[in-house]
Amino acid sequence: MSDTSRDIVLRRIRESLRQPSPLSARPDFSAPLHPRPAATDDLAVAFAQSFVRVGGVFFFCETAEHFYDQLFAYKQEKGLENLYVWEPELKKLLHDGNIGFQSDETNFLEHADASLTTCEALVARTGSVLVAAATGSGRRLSIYPDQHLVLARTSQIVTDIGDGLKLLQEKYGADKLPSMVSLTTGPSRTADIEKTLVLGAHGPRSIVLFLLDDAPAATT
Repeated sequence: MSDTSRDIVLRRIRESLRQPSPLSARPDFSAPLHPRPAATDDLAVAFAQSFVRVGGVFFFCETAEHFYDQLFAYKQEKGLENLYVWEPELKKLLHDGNIGFQSDETNFLEHADASLTTCEALVARTGSVLVAAATGSGRRLSIYPDQHLVLARTSQIVTDIGDGLKLLQEKYGADKLPSMVSLTTGPSRTADIEKTLVLGAHGPRSIVLFLLDDAPAATT
């Protein structure tokens, strides 16, 4: 049986995360400074590499059921008893998968172990997650909890930051952008105090991305 396109993408992502990208022996000064990936599959691989490089935890999900399995296992591994989810789409998705979560703000300030949100776009160049306050998660779920979990689709991956901002303008209108737009690149970190790197000082200590493949199935 021949591999499907999903099998190929998943294998390429695994291989790219296992091996560092080779360095060119000599620079090609005639080539573009930032060559653009030629296909969506290449964007997924490029994003995975960039996201892990800046300290993110990455999971590739072939189906919704695969997402449920990986999210459940991650919750068990990290002992996450309080996963806050406020977006209606995500609530329905987790309910269908029998995944426990906190659907309101009960004890949020005291017990915000983790949050699960969607995002506006994923930036392959920098490994960044573009979030906005226009969703049901508002401003707080991507900033306050110790761990920020994100569910995104492969169709949301763009090459550059400018491409992500263009998507926002097309979705909301240039004069009606959300009140808060943020690019999250890796976990929150600072070295302001005695040059010692501290994670989680100004935001989540870790960012975890579940990338759900929504590419059309290959035809034979």
